[in-house]
Amino acid sequence: MFFERESGGERAILCSVSIREPVYVPDPDEFRSLVKSAGAVIVGELAAQRQRPSPANYVGLGKVEELAALVEAEEADLIIFDGHLSPSQERNLESQVKARVIDRSGLILDIFASRAQTFEGKLQVELAQLNHIRTRLVRGWTHLERQKGGIGLRGPGETQLETDRRLIAVRMTSLKNRLEKVRKTREQGRRARRRNALPTVALVGYTNSGKSTLFNRLAEADIFAADQLFATLDPTLRKITLPGGATTILADTVGFVQNLPHALVDAFRATLEEAAEADVLLFIQDGAHEDRLMQEKAVLDVLQEIGAGDVPRIVVMNKVDKRPEVRPGTDELARVWISASTGAGLSDLKDAIADAIGQHPEELQLILTPSEGKLRARLYDEADVLSESPTNLGEICLTVRISEARLSTLLREVGRSSPH
Repeated sequence: MFFERESGGERAILCSVSIREPVYVPDPDEFRSLVKSAGAVIVGELAAQRQRPSPANYVGLGKVEELAALVEAEEADLIIFDGHLSPSQERNLESQVKARVIDRSGLILDIFASRAQTFEGKLQVELAQLNHIRTRLVRGWTHLERQKGGIGLRGPGETQLETDRRLIAVRMTSLKNRLEKVRKTREQGRRARRRNALPTVALVGYTNSGKSTLFNRLAEADIFAADQLFATLDPTLRKITLPGGATTILADTVGFVQNLPHALVDAFRATLEEAAEADVLLFIQDGAHEDRLMQEKAVLDVLQEIGAGDVPRIVVMNKVDKRPEVRPGTDELARVWISASTGAGLSDLKDAIADAIGQHPEELQLILTPSEGKLRARLYDEADVLSESPTNLGEICLTVRISEARLSTLLREVGRSSPH
């Protein structure tokens, strides 16, 4: 008889295991942040090193005994492993340490479940959770692994476990169909933006790199942003105006993390397609983080997995306010250093975005007749008017800073064929 799982349990012991084959080096600070984001109270920690994971219980019998003693001493009811456990490893560990056991995938899924706000986000999280637990049902149904039978219980000869697996499969098929409709709706929206010549710029980056704070700065929005992992989960799109009047769609996406569960990548593919289909990616990096290169690799791996590896990128080094030796602006590696919290360097970033989408503003002169007041008002509204002076013929000479593409659109909207 396996350990009966309890429904509660927030006193957690963390177990981080460094693996040599295949290589996995845990990040203890990030792992603690993930656990705290899930709402658990950390009451103990255990670290281990192994050549490769133990097939039976991941950490080996010696460490299992240490974990069992720590569980008893701290009265813990939850052990969280910084690694991916197989169903049999979780089952064996629970039986041996007499506490609930979850792995990194289960932890991240729990965080995502608490953060999803939109209908689409909740669908995606539920699909990922069902995909994760369907092979782990035996842990929760060991007392029901028997044939239905007896008076009032005779059925088609299906075990309770088989019934639940079948019901989960049916539910997963339903969720996939609904998410496919979401994907088609998003694709229709992208086609409409392409017809209107509206480029899309998607923000991607490691979780807690400052994407949502930067999104709020650029879009003058107020989506939730906090100093915590996965503060925002659901995608958000806003239209923004760049220097010279160019307009683009800005898309915020879910943050990535090291060793992101494949089930999440698959479930969130409809959302992540915003990055794969974008014209330009803003790759936001925490320029003050000591493990920035590890974070960079984790993001690049996910971008490759979702088919966004070849999308043009602008590398944005955020948190320059924590690097006093670095000045805001573009460096010799073409990276734009900014501070999303203070706004430093944002003008350089906007210029870089305009360049990337082919709408860099230029200084142009236009001659307007007295009857073209509507065009004059639009130029003052959407471009940088540098000077205005009357001509000898009673016309108006305007010097403006605007992209040629935006100027062509404005002239077409007011019924003028050319700037001359």
